[in-house]
Amino acid sequence: MGRRLVRRVCGLLGVRGSAVRGIAGRAGRDCGAVGQGLGGARRLGGPMGGGIRLDETAPTTAPAGGTDPDGTPSSTSAAPWAGTKQFVQIEDARTSDGRTYLSVRPAQKKAHTQFEAWVIVPGEGPYTEVRMAEDAKVLLSVPLGDGKHASSYSQAEFVSRLTAQPSTARSLLGYDLSFDGEGRVTRLQSLYTP
Repeated sequence: MGRRLVRRVCGLLGVRGSAVRGIAGRAGRDCGAVGQGLGGARRLGGPMGGGIRLDETAPTTAPAGGTDPDGTPSSTSAAPWAGTKQFVQIEDARTSDGRTYLSVRPAQKKAHTQFEAWVIVPGEGPYTEVRMAEDAKVLLSVPLGDGKHASSYSQAEFVSRLTAQPSTARSLLGYDLSFDGEGRVTRLQSLYTP
């Protein structure tokens, strides 16, 4: 995963070859080789790095798919966010056979400049359906919950409250999700948005 993350960061920064050597401080290595050399977390320094933190255990921001180098399906295609925490938008939620399913995609959150609240920056791309664990904790605050501070709700109450919102309102809401090793949601918390 470290190599993929470094390649993504290098691609986002638009750097290759000698520029990466200056950023990562690893002369003679390109983006792919830098990923192999990362042990744990490091900070990219130099004029373009800006103190970006690379952490091999950091969650991905989008589901990955495909195959591993040996041609077998990668574990991320079956459970794209297994063992991670993600900030997402939820387009829809449903219950089937006693299980709760969420249609999610990555998003970003930024602190509101005038209130003690968050501004949700919508993600792009398709939504991915994920399943909630049977004992998943659901914490909701305004506008889905009844108060500014998050309170506990059942999965059924969450589905009911979310689906009662018009789709335009749903796109303005954001959630912190925690996933177990099998890619099931174990904790869902809505962000307070006035």
